[in-house]
Amino acid sequence: MSVELPYEIRFLDREEWEEAMGLAWKTFLEFEGDVYSPEGIRNFEDFITDSELKRRFLKGTYQVMAAYDGPKLVGIISLRNKSHISLLFVDRNYHKRGIGRALVLAMADYARAEMGQKKLTVNASPYGVGFYHCLGFFDLGPEKQQDGIIITPMMLVVEEKNS
Repeated sequence: MSVELPYEIRFLDREEWEEAMGLAWKTFLEFEGDVYSPEGIRNFEDFITDSELKRRFLKGTYQVMAAYDGPKLVGIISLRNKSHISLLFVDRNYHKRGIGRALVLAMADYARAEMGQKKLTVNASPYGVGFYHCLGFFDLGPEKQQDGIIITPMMLVVEEKNS
């Protein structure tokens, strides 16, 4: 059973890229900045400001969905390599309202229906591990650090919707 949310969830438009990456940066600093090393913070910033990442988005090979409260961007999720969630951020004022869950489920539906994927992976941040567990993701290994970025590799088996 799905619950209808008062938020619009759709693919990000080209001109919304900078705003979306701004939301990712602001939210990252608010919830992860105190546990990451300066190297990790710098590497995250380099990732979201990389011109190659933006080029892939504009070309359509890096999908980004967004959640809107009217005209306000309140959440984003991105998918790389057809099955890996690489960014999921929700504005702090919109936490605990089902937006993160709705974004993950919408991207999972897209990955299954349009990309033929049966699994999604994510490298969960320390803040996100519990959230992903609640959605049915399971750990693929222990928490580790890569280039100053702290992650727990996780996977979700994407099930088909019952008609």
